[in-house]
Amino acid sequence: MMDSSLLTSLFTLSLSLSFFLFLFNLIRSTARSKGRLPPGNVGLPFLGETLQLISAYKTDNPEPFIDDRVSKYGTVFTTHVFGEPTVFSADPDTNRFILQNEGRLFESSYPGSISNLLGRHSLLLMRGSLHKRMHSLTMSFGNWAIIRDHLLEDIDRLVRLNMDAWTGRVLLMEEAKKITFQLTVKQLMSFDPCEWTENLMKEYMLVIEGFFTIPLPIFSTTYRRAIQARQKVAEALSLVVLERRRDVERGERKNDMLAALLDDEGGGGGFSDEEIVDFMLALLVAGYETTSTTMTLAVKFLTETPRALAQLKEEHDEIRARKAETEALQWEDYKSMPFTQCVINETLRIANIIGGVFRRAMTDVTIKDGYTIPKGWKVFASLRAVHMNQDHFKEARAFNPWRWQNNSGTSSTTNMFTPFGGGPRRCPGAELARVELSVFLHRLVTQFSWEPAESDKLVFFPTTRTQKRYPILVQRLK
Repeated sequence: MMDSSLLTSLFTLSLSLSFFLFLFNLIRSTARSKGRLPPGNVGLPFLGETLQLISAYKTDNPEPFIDDRVSKYGTVFTTHVFGEPTVFSADPDTNRFILQNEGRLFESSYPGSISNLLGRHSLLLMRGSLHKRMHSLTMSFGNWAIIRDHLLEDIDRLVRLNMDAWTGRVLLMEEAKKITFQLTVKQLMSFDPCEWTENLMKEYMLVIEGFFTIPLPIFSTTYRRAIQARQKVAEALSLVVLERRRDVERGERKNDMLAALLDDEGGGGGFSDEEIVDFMLALLVAGYETTSTTMTLAVKFLTETPRALAQLKEEHDEIRARKAETEALQWEDYKSMPFTQCVINETLRIANIIGGVFRRAMTDVTIKDGYTIPKGWKVFASLRAVHMNQDHFKEARAFNPWRWQNNSGTSSTTNMFTPFGGGPRRCPGAELARVELSVFLHRLVTQFSWEPAESDKLVFFPTTRTQKRYPILVQRLK
């Protein structure tokens, strides 16, 4: 005879599943009553298609998750991921419509794990006038004049400082992360590499690991560690903010992002410590994770494409020949790297560090082909799906930096290539990221030769990276 406790458990499970199924069907019927939903499959109750999405993105080829649904339902389809009904868009026009209508029809909305770890005042989650103010401040601090006059020297110095220690076997992704973290901390708070920055980075890496987990500490040890690490990072940053406020009272001012946030006359000022800490924590995400991954993948793709590497090296050898061995790069040097920009574009396109952006419909929204996105539903504008579409980019899955020299093989439509997003939330550090990548590639190809230490492959969950951190064997050039 079946144990009574087991019967009770099965009965409870059955009721729970029935309840979730009822809620799910209620969501679907309510949505349909408001308009014609994009076609699709919402999968299992509560889980939806989350497991299929995660499984696909844990491989080196996540394309089938979207491609299979596009072939079946079209470029805009309905699914259910991370606990919410979601409309996926693989259509460039729809993506542009979503991005351009930020704050009017759509608002930024990310999974709970990301929202909780970044904080409610992060730039990624801010809305309305506060977001406009913070975004404007970030744009003003990352414009070409600031980079040219203040940041380029630090970028070149810190890249060289890290590369000076390279010998033998190097885990390139780890080294790139050190570089970009140090650069971001320097630009935000004027700290040079030290024990404090190293400890901050260790805690910060635990925060990143919790981004795509179930946002309940009881279910996920990774998320629990991330929440604890986030508290430590916030405490460390809070102490810095407190000390800098005292500096301002004493009439002392540094030339960094934190100074801009504290400067009443320069458009900053009036922000609480909590707002500033959340803001800086989010900028660490933007400056650290994405740029370091792009650095690593640019080297991987170049290594696998010797002709591109040779042309890049030729461009940078010409720049080096004009300068003394220890002379720092100047703005004119950066502006004389046209093929480098082609390499960066192609790396951004094919790697898709930011695969897409989440938004939430603020009202019922009618989109392409007369479909309706119901109020409150999540929307995912897939930038990756557009970048990897053969109709938009010839031989889309091949690394071909020459396509950017004369737009050969690419669509002329501007919204086909959006690695930095678009609309009011377009990445304010886009130009800064390009400069950092250019300086990194310059110092790498003029100072080292290298070869892969072992084979490695790309995976895309929870973030884009190489499985083994891309180990290489380096040899210093004479």
